[in-house]
Amino acid sequence: MPVISIIGCRMFEDEIMHLLENDPEIEKVVVVENNDCGGIRKKLLEAGVPHKMLPFEELPEKQEEKGLTLNIYMLELALHAIPENLKKTVYSKVEAMAPHSDGILLFYGLCGNVLGKIEDDFRTLGCKVCILKEENGEIVDDCIGAVLGGRGRYLEVLKSCKGVGTFFLTPMWAANWREMIRTAGLSQNPDDISMSKFVFDYAGYKRVARINTGLIYEKDFEAYVREFSTLFDFEITELEGTMKLVESCYAKTKTSVLDASA
Repeated sequence: MPVISIIGCRMFEDEIMHLLENDPEIEKVVVVENNDCGGIRKKLLEAGVPHKMLPFEELPEKQEEKGLTLNIYMLELALHAIPENLKKTVYSKVEAMAPHSDGILLFYGLCGNVLGKIEDDFRTLGCKVCILKEENGEIVDDCIGAVLGGRGRYLEVLKSCKGVGTFFLTPMWAANWREMIRTAGLSQNPDDISMSKFVFDYAGYKRVARINTGLIYEKDFEAYVREFSTLFDFEITELEGTMKLVESCYAKTKTSVLDASA
């Protein structure tokens, strides 16, 4: 049975859910049980997507059977606080999942440029390792760039801000902004709104951009954005997101795995 393992930051929960719900070729979904799988498990249950929860130690080895299996391994948001820790953790998970996988797709971007060479570093692993890329082969910058459609669109949006500091919120960013502010080092206590507001003001932020990805797994997205806007006196602006880049990367990974196992 061809097996693709998705190793991803929790910030990509919704995009991963989108793939799981919309690929009829998937026969089996296995979620690696850890401290960071609760969010995607809840969404799988709400969407009625059949799946198994297994601790890493109980993952089966690759098996030669028909059908496609997806292993899902979610990693914590806080890894971004120290780039070297992020690199060390992602590399170790790739090595650990390789014996259980025919291919691995990483739901990460450059993330401080620590993952820029990961495909080359694992070229001889015996398991194809892919990371989110644009059509020109460049790795995406981050989770915001991925859902905006790539670096070109990202730069267009930044230019359109005309120097006005703009904080981007996807549904998962909106649901987890307090944790991400702490992780980014903007505030040690994100519940201290006055301190966070001081940091935002100092950095020149005046707007929050709500990125409409078309995904509805975070039911309170709009409410979270309004709360964020009210707390920091930010104007809300709308941006359209896209799943094309994510879908394309997944399709290419899947095709290469299925072709190799044919």
